[in-house]
Amino acid sequence: MKALLSVYDKTGLPNFAAVLSQSGFELVSTGGTASAISSAGLPVQEVADLTGFPEILDGRVKTLHPAIYGGILARRDLESHTQQLQQHGIAPIHIVVGNLYPFVDTVSRDGATLEDALENIDIGGPTMIRAAAKNFPDVIVVVDPADYGWIGEKLSNVGRSQNALSLAERKALACKAFQHVALYDTAVSQYLGDGDVLSQEEITLGFNRVNELRYGENPHQRASLYTAPLSTGGIVRAKQLHGIDMSFTNILDADAAWKAVLDFAEPAVAVVKHTNPCGLAVHEDQPTAYQRAFEGDAVSAYGGIIAFNRELNVVTAETMRGVLYDIIIAPSYQNGALDILRKRRRTRVLQIDPASGPQEGLDVRLVSGGALVQLVDDLEEAPDSWKVVTSRKPTDAEMADLAFAWRAAKHIKSNTIVLAKDRTLVGMGAGQPNRVVSVHLALRIAEDKAKGSVLASDAFFPFADSIEMAVQGGITAIAQPGGSIRDDEVIAEADKQGIAMVFTGVRHFKH
Repeated sequence: MKALLSVYDKTGLPNFAAVLSQSGFELVSTGGTASAISSAGLPVQEVADLTGFPEILDGRVKTLHPAIYGGILARRDLESHTQQLQQHGIAPIHIVVGNLYPFVDTVSRDGATLEDALENIDIGGPTMIRAAAKNFPDVIVVVDPADYGWIGEKLSNVGRSQNALSLAERKALACKAFQHVALYDTAVSQYLGDGDVLSQEEITLGFNRVNELRYGENPHQRASLYTAPLSTGGIVRAKQLHGIDMSFTNILDADAAWKAVLDFAEPAVAVVKHTNPCGLAVHEDQPTAYQRAFEGDAVSAYGGIIAFNRELNVVTAETMRGVLYDIIIAPSYQNGALDILRKRRRTRVLQIDPASGPQEGLDVRLVSGGALVQLVDDLEEAPDSWKVVTSRKPTDAEMADLAFAWRAAKHIKSNTIVLAKDRTLVGMGAGQPNRVVSVHLALRIAEDKAKGSVLASDAFFPFADSIEMAVQGGITAIAQPGGSIRDDEVIAEADKQGIAMVFTGVRHFKH
């Protein structure tokens, strides 16, 4: 009985090859894998000797031969297949061990060229793995070195018997093998597609599991965390500097907070609860930005997630004393600041880099029977393109606050109303079935801080009642997309109340 081994990742290979040899398998291998096995003092037959045909084209063609694929694909329960193997002098292959060229590692390196990428697209490996996985009732396929241990133990106990692994175990290994190849092909496709996913008729999204989480949003839901192979940075690769393990909801909230602050060029601080920013501010002085973000909704900030888009300094860390945060996020930390934060027993401290990769520009939602895929809402808008539709124009200070509020609205669930003053979130209404309720909630949260603030709405106002309510709360200027059949009524109400209003011409729904 033969075992065919051809791997790039040689982790644990000598030991596993030794187990196979001791279990009575004749080892067949290629190139570097054969050398590694031979160097371990184990007998191994080169594929070229088995096929009677040398490797050609600089190793591009090695295993692609009937002597290999006949041995893998032949069904042992069919007499006709057995006769054909004997007729052509082909020995059956019972175990295939393989993993693939390091395509992702190669294209992720600085300066990687298209030629580098093409030379690291594996052909024989995926073909060999797929063949073995197809014929899993008769062939054991192994693609993960982590499986060497338990498979080797079973083979050692049972030997060369076809019953060493159950049919269910073989099927599970085949499933893993097909997924291994599918992930590889997805990475190649994404690289060659230059990130233009939405123009393709067929798409796949590939992920590698990082770890299984304790549970999902609720204890009865299973959950795991995955990374995208061609991506870098992001919440899934965050370096946890302190605190207990992250949960499913922790990861969601942390990602929302991180994305919110990254959307601002100025030093920004965001406090998030249930993926919605309840506190948000920008200021050149980080402690001031923090204090303003916290005071935006001090009640909701308790137990929230806080993110910074600049290195967190010592003064800010001192200013944060006495407030419980589940998670603190920053791209880096001053040494003294980290010492202060590590005294918080319950708080997780994360260091995150911005994410990049072909899937980072996509927003994917699974729906019944399929998926919705869209580009992320990263539109950069210039306030000078907005249209002033009221008699009174916004002052420079109001325009600065409107620009801040409008950007903040992108990160809050629709229907979204944002109140801002001094480039600080002072109130917000989120996720309500109608816009007037969102206005009411934003004003209730802001209380006296609403006076002299501006308002941004992620979509148009369908009626003038929200304008009247906002003005009663102290709002002086409004930014909204416009486009309602009642725009004239809304504008007339704004003029009647003596406030300024601009139409952005763009909406920012976030469902």
